[in-house]
Amino acid sequence: MSILSSLQRTIVIPEKYRQMSREELEQRVLDAKEKWGSRLFIPAHHYQKDEVVQFADATGDSLQLAQISAANKDAEFIIFCGVHFMAETADILTTENQKVYLPDMRAGCSMADMADIHQTERAWEKLQEQFGDTILPLTYVNSTAAIKAFVGEHGGATVTSSNAEKMVKWAFDQKERILFLPDQHLGRNTAFTLGVPLDEMAVWNPITNTLEYDGDYSKIKVILWKGHCSVHENFTVQNVIDTRTQYPNMKIIVHPECSREVVELADMAGSTNYILKAIESAEPGSEWAIGTEMNLVNRIIQNHPDKKIVSLNPNMCPCMTMNRIDLPHLVWCLDTIEESEHQLIKVEETIATKAILALEKMLNFA
Repeated sequence: MSILSSLQRTIVIPEKYRQMSREELEQRVLDAKEKWGSRLFIPAHHYQKDEVVQFADATGDSLQLAQISAANKDAEFIIFCGVHFMAETADILTTENQKVYLPDMRAGCSMADMADIHQTERAWEKLQEQFGDTILPLTYVNSTAAIKAFVGEHGGATVTSSNAEKMVKWAFDQKERILFLPDQHLGRNTAFTLGVPLDEMAVWNPITNTLEYDGDYSKIKVILWKGHCSVHENFTVQNVIDTRTQYPNMKIIVHPECSREVVELADMAGSTNYILKAIESAEPGSEWAIGTEMNLVNRIIQNHPDKKIVSLNPNMCPCMTMNRIDLPHLVWCLDTIEESEHQLIKVEETIATKAILALEKMLNFA
């Protein structure tokens, strides 16, 4: 991260926005949307608060929103209600005439932050020494622009939770092994579904800079970065057991960022869109326990009163970094888009050029 980016993150919202009433804040957003018209575009991730989602011009997952933003050529100001890596992807895919803003620069992603470029370069050097030119890197789109650039530079591609199986299959057609960043759970669940045994998967520990694996290294097919989603890792086997006991007729559907053990015990597993479609197509009166972020689960419950829906973990909290984007920060951003760049997301051209190689490989193939 550049010094400028570090400084940007320290800027605190003016107190006046905290003092505004909900009604005043909402009116300020409406006024801004009327003032800017098609020049303004507000995409919001599925995990955002309802107070923000109500003003979204589009909702979806991170890559989908970045693509929609890029396709909207009238939009000069893109206020991305999500987290840092999502806004970076939007900046990479949009034109020079479009500016991407993140209402709160503190809205990061713990998973993305678990793989920084320095750790990755050190890991790659050691893995090349051990395995030679037999590894292709893949990165989940939930990663920094620098990691996407690294993967693009080394011939790899990005993946989403929706197309991970296609991209892992593609990767194995290119090289004998894959390095999967930064979420070990999505990588493990995807590879296992494709028939790779667990004993052919190793874990790279970026803290100790070592490979965690007991056995013959020549058998390793998948090297999983030791990262995870702090939300989805909180769904446990005990949650599944408790749900089965309390609701014997309830189907359990989880996101593949959950651990292998939880996915194994669930009835269904898939991306956010997969979960949404499954609930939408389910019979009225059906019962569901959902293992994903709480803001989204609550919204699904509200939208489907004809079904009994609960969170797989009844004590689950919303994603804390996603929750940093709120009405005060959204209004502050809208008020200052002409005069200040303290919430502007700008990926360096050298990084963006390499990152788009990884993104385009996925978009062209999947």
